[in-house]
Amino acid sequence: MIKIFIALIIVGFVWTVLVEPYILSFTKFQLNNTDLKGMRIVFVSDFHIKPFEKFRLKRIVKAINSQNPDIVLMGGDFVNSHKKNLTYPIEKIAHELGKIKSQYGIFTVLGNHDGWQGKFEVIQALEKNGIKVLENKNVNPLANLTIAGIEDIQTGQPDLNKALEGAIGSIILLTHSPDTFPQVPENVTLTLAGHTHGGQVVVKDPILVPSKFGKKYAYGFKNENGKTMFVTRGLGSSILPVRFFCPPEIVVIEW
Repeated sequence: MIKIFIALIIVGFVWTVLVEPYILSFTKFQLNNTDLKGMRIVFVSDFHIKPFEKFRLKRIVKAINSQNPDIVLMGGDFVNSHKKNLTYPIEKIAHELGKIKSQYGIFTVLGNHDGWQGKFEVIQALEKNGIKVLENKNVNPLANLTIAGIEDIQTGQPDLNKALEGAIGSIILLTHSPDTFPQVPENVTLTLAGHTHGGQVVVKDPILVPSKFGKKYAYGFKNENGKTMFVTRGLGSSILPVRFFCPPEIVVIEW
């Protein structure tokens, strides 16, 4: 009995630390919108690239390119941890991400870890490699589409009015944390968020979710008052390098 127990512990450790965190799954869904018909958008978030994980970053870039995206959207947290010695350097992360091929561009917001490690350094590295950072601003990659982004709720000052100023056509809003969703206006077509990692460890329900709303916005589609948000499980891990019944994902949205 003791041997079985020890074996289960070993298997559990191997799976949650060495296997599942490195699984790369695709979550695909289709939405109806005449303005964006035929568009394919890839959404990724929460990279948390550790010092030894260049291989994982390269796999992510290759997987994104395999989807032939029209637009790539990102939810932040490129770096790992609070300390620079615990992350792969942002300059190298941005260089690899710059190899992503997207017809109409790559757009992102920043996460709390990006803010803690140096917001302006992260912005500079990303934009140098062709990734547009949306800090309370928006862009129009197409005449009938607005991509808007707000600052992180922990390390910035999110301003939805400023972010959505002059928005036209269908509106996709990027926010690192889903906790801003109750304030999002109804004219936003789709809100995309990360930060929660889906809870990272799920035993029937997520064990711990970094949100003031608890498990409410942990993962998946959320519909409130005519508004829609999708929260991704993200790609990396934070605090503890584990995942259980909550594999990393790349989200593919087809219209």
